[in-house]
Amino acid sequence: MRLQGKVALITGSASGIGKGIALAMAKEGAHIAVVDVNEEKGQDTVQELNELTESILIIKDISKQKNIAGIVQEVVAKFGKLDILVNNAHVSRQALFTETTMDMLDLSFGTSFYPTFHFMQAAYPELKKTQGKVINFASGAGLDGHPTQASYAAAKEAIRAISRVAANEWGPEGITVNLISPIALTPGVEAWRESAPDMYNAMIDRIPMRRLGDPEGDIGRTAVFLASDDAKYITGQTIMVDGGAIKLR
Repeated sequence: MRLQGKVALITGSASGIGKGIALAMAKEGAHIAVVDVNEEKGQDTVQELNELTESILIIKDISKQKNIAGIVQEVVAKFGKLDILVNNAHVSRQALFTETTMDMLDLSFGTSFYPTFHFMQAAYPELKKTQGKVINFASGAGLDGHPTQASYAAAKEAIRAISRVAANEWGPEGITVNLISPIALTPGVEAWRESAPDMYNAMIDRIPMRRLGDPEGDIGRTAVFLASDDAKYITGQTIMVDGGAIKLR
């Protein structure tokens, strides 16, 4: 129970990687605030979490800055504090570089970079009180420059940049800021596997471990480590949870 009594706010946690992190943290004793726009899936996830711990569902559009401070305040009002901030939510569209539009850039930055930035600002006073943990998300799309991923990659690399800045500024206060760069078998990837098996298998062949990560068992457990006191001397780092697909130097 490495997170016993901790309070975690996790965006985009009704399904996929976010849900996997929520389940992993709940099993370690954390209380969970599920923040998402999908009410049906969110209710299902909270019902599952409530069998493990106390959790709440907050249905708010985090692409609207005006909602973010209120979300943090709602979590603190419910649980009395905030220990862990996980900025997981992201929506983007694929296109060739020359066909990437401002609307695509706005969607990617508006659902990930800006909410990550604003949640970090809004949560800072509470994280300062608890010597809290921030977990943001990077991607191999940005690190390796995957084709058709210009808007997604740009937002992810921008998140890496502000995470390093915050790690430097907040380190003296005991707040850690790290990133996970995952490859995981999410519902979206499962659908893609069914529609494009040859491309899926080619991707698997490029991963030394020859499999995709499990949202809870692999990505979630890494998030638990980063949120725990076991990682209290780690900050400003991008942790590759991708089966060895990318080796940072």
